[in-house]
Amino acid sequence: MKINDAIHHTAYWASADTPVSDVAKMMHQNDIGAVPIGKDDKLVGMITDRDLALRVVAEGRDPSATSAEEVMTKEIIYCRTTETVEDAIHLMDQKQIRRLPVLDDNKRFVGMLSLGDVSHAVSRELSGELLHAVADHHL
Repeated sequence: MKINDAIHHTAYWASADTPVSDVAKMMHQNDIGAVPIGKDDKLVGMITDRDLALRVVAEGRDPSATSAEEVMTKEIIYCRTTETVEDAIHLMDQKQIRRLPVLDDNKRFVGMLSLGDVSHAVSRELSGELLHAVADHHL
């Protein structure tokens, strides 16, 4: 199955200068745990709910005065619409991540592929293996 057939096509994202308080509100309103960050029409990072907890709350930063760019994860792991879900599973397994931004042939952000999306697209056995791999304890 192609990734394009499994992703959420409703793609939420924020610009790099967006205050993280707005990013958190976006997560809450849309029931999502990660928001891709864009700058100059390019994907430059990602903010997860974990990033907000560790890089904003735990460090005592003001969410209204802290930009997304200041606390985002800059190393972006992504997949392409033309790849298969199995390709994405291998990538998620290797990198121990639960969500992948999806880019089209023009390198435009078009959606997200989550662990939940994968579980609906492949067998229980394969999705269970992925869940086990990404839920492994980090040491």
